[in-house]
Amino acid sequence: MTPIMINLLLRSLWETVLMTAASGVISLVAGLPLGLALVLTNRGGIAENPWINRILGAVINGFRSVPFIILLVALIPLTRLIVGTAIGTWAAIVPLAIAATPYYARIAEVSLREVDRGLIDAVRAMGGNRWTIIREVLVPEALPGIVAGFTVTLVTLIGASAMAGAIGAGGLGDLAIRYGYQRFETNVMIAVVVVLIVLVCGIQWLGDRLVARLDHRSA
Repeated sequence: MTPIMINLLLRSLWETVLMTAASGVISLVAGLPLGLALVLTNRGGIAENPWINRILGAVINGFRSVPFIILLVALIPLTRLIVGTAIGTWAAIVPLAIAATPYYARIAEVSLREVDRGLIDAVRAMGGNRWTIIREVLVPEALPGIVAGFTVTLVTLIGASAMAGAIGAGGLGDLAIRYGYQRFETNVMIAVVVVLIVLVCGIQWLGDRLVARLDHRSA
C-alpha cells in the first residue's frame, strides 16, 4: 500500500473509532435507564406499572425491528436537523446511537432481571427506597452483565458503522466501498478487514478482562 493509502486507512480507522465511541456512550447513557425502567415497571417490579412497561417495550421493539440501513435513511431529516448534514462521521452518529440504544436497553434488561430477588426484598425490608435498591443492589449486582452487554453493543456498532459507509458516513466501511469495491483494489479491502478484526478482538478482549475483574470483586 502507498503512503497515501496508509494515511487514508488511519484516518478511516479514527473515524470508525469516533463513530463507535460516541454512539456507544450515548447508547449506554440512554439505554441503561431504559433497561432499568423496563425491569422496575415490569410485573412484580418495585415500581410496577404495566402500561408504562408495555409502551416502553413497544417503542423499543419497534426501533429494534427496523433494519439499520432503512433506519439510516429514514432518520436523514432528523440527522440534518441535529448536525446540519446527512453525510459524514458526525451525521452517522445520530442513527447509530438511535439504533444502539434500544438494542442495549434489552441487553441491560436481561442482566438486571438476573439479580437475586432475595437481595432486593432484603433491602426493602430494611427500609431501603427505590433509589437505594437501584444504587446498592440492581446496578452493582448486574454490573458484569451490563459491561459484557456494552462490549457486545460496541462490537455491533463497529459493524453498523461500516454499513453506514455505504451512504458516505466515512470510516473503514466507506474506504472499503470506494477503493476496495468500486476500484477493485483488493489490498485495500484486505487491509480494512484485518483492521476491523483487530479492532473487534481488541474491544472484546478489554471487555472480557473488565468483566472478569468485576466478577472477581463480586465473588
